[in-house]
Amino acid sequence: MKTHWMIVAVTSVLALGSTLATHAGVRDATQDERFIRTTEASVCDAFQSGDADVLRNALDDHFTLTDSKGVVTNRDQTVANGARQDPAYLVFHNHDQCVRVYGDAAIVTGVTSMQSHTAGATSAGDYAYTDTWVHVDGRWKLAARHASLLRTR
Repeated sequence: MKTHWMIVAVTSVLALGSTLATHAGVRDATQDERFIRTTEASVCDAFQSGDADVLRNALDDHFTLTDSKGVVTNRDQTVANGARQDPAYLVFHNHDQCVRVYGDAAIVTGVTSMQSHTAGATSAGDYAYTDTWVHVDGRWKLAARHASLLRTR
């Protein structure tokens, strides 16, 4: 009988410890989604205003951008392009977003509407995009973006 109670006690302690360990590291998916949506809007604003600090803080060190022409740039190149404002974005806005959080990763799909001006020419279009976010060192960072032209305006 003592053996039975000892097994019950050990099992209970192990289950409680596992439950506490699991809940200690769990984030609220709703808050994660809200943070990602807010940060994505800040990144759009940073491209429009040329705010390199916002871009640098939001993008993961290993960030890659694959643009609609298939050109791949890394974090430093993307931040420099944004700061240079070439092209200069008159409109840079995400909409129709779907955010899916998977633990320490999140996928965002949506549409970015842009209007830009460079070398005397103005262009505008809508781009389908997929963003990959990772939760590292206690923070969400944008790790990768891919954009494809939907239509020009």
